[in-house]
Amino acid sequence: MPAIKDVARRAGVSVATVSRVLNDHPSVRLDTRERVLAAVADLGYRPNAVARSLRTDQTRTLGLVISDVLNPFFTELARSVEDAARELDYSVIIGNADERPELQDHHVRTLMDRRIDGLLVSPTDGGSPMMLAAARAGTPMVFVDRWIEGEGLDAVPVIRTDGRGAIRDLVDHLCALGHRRLAIIAGPAATTTGRERVDAFRSALREFGLALSEDHIGQGDFQADSGRRVTARFLDLPQPPDAIFAADNLMALGAMDEIRARGLRVPDDVALAAFDDIPWFVHTDPPITAVAQPTGALGHAAVRALIDLVEGRPAESVTLSARLVTRRSCGEPEGSKP
Repeated sequence: MPAIKDVARRAGVSVATVSRVLNDHPSVRLDTRERVLAAVADLGYRPNAVARSLRTDQTRTLGLVISDVLNPFFTELARSVEDAARELDYSVIIGNADERPELQDHHVRTLMDRRIDGLLVSPTDGGSPMMLAAARAGTPMVFVDRWIEGEGLDAVPVIRTDGRGAIRDLVDHLCALGHRRLAIIAGPAATTTGRERVDAFRSALREFGLALSEDHIGQGDFQADSGRRVTARFLDLPQPPDAIFAADNLMALGAMDEIRARGLRVPDDVALAAFDDIPWFVHTDPPITAVAQPTGALGHAAVRALIDLVEGRPAESVTLSARLVTRRSCGEPEGSKP
């Protein structure tokens, strides 16, 4: 098993510097911090905080690291996780990574230091060194919504939604309404959900005899500002799309802001649909057509899987199905119902 001195030797720094990095001390330069965390990941080093995950004295406390607490999907997911844990007499401590790998590592380290029994993570980007080290060290861990593939991660259960069928239904719906120039605001390519939704959208278009041109793919980051920025580029094209699919709800709201800022209307000038339905989409003007995940079921399934691991039982991955909820943002007839 590698020791802290091995990490120091690999990174070319002192043991004290490694200790400061692992304790998130602000005095360490960014390039040094990155070098140390890379050495931690390469060696599979387990800090004491990670090793505690193998203890037998439980605290009946779970950690949850979500990608963005301001995203209504993750807010609802956190609520369902708390509800499910409380039903089983567990508490939950939540950390918000804000789509930043270094902040994700900070929360993983802090939660492990608080002697949690297990960890639920919705990974940002392609993961982060401390989170990967914890997973490979055998810490009870479950990926929820997003996941990471790689060496040493096969044993981590994944609780997720398969949105491919619902995205196919959306493309069918858009085509039936007469839309032919379809565009997507994609999530980060480093995330599994970002890649999967683009692939599903492209495959569905192909099935209906349509192509997804490079001009009609915009790279977002699951934040509203990126939705607005990509939509601005779409609308500046010589032939702008007549329907835009945002791969999450915040990017959809950013898209709507840009459309309105130009004096255009949804759906008269451009149709708009979103992945990740949220309760107040029914209150927008017009109400937004969206792909809905079974968020409550995701949270409950994730907690059950993690507690199985914590209590020494095997846990399996679970894949749930999304569904299309049609409203009026794509040109649906007045009075149409979900």
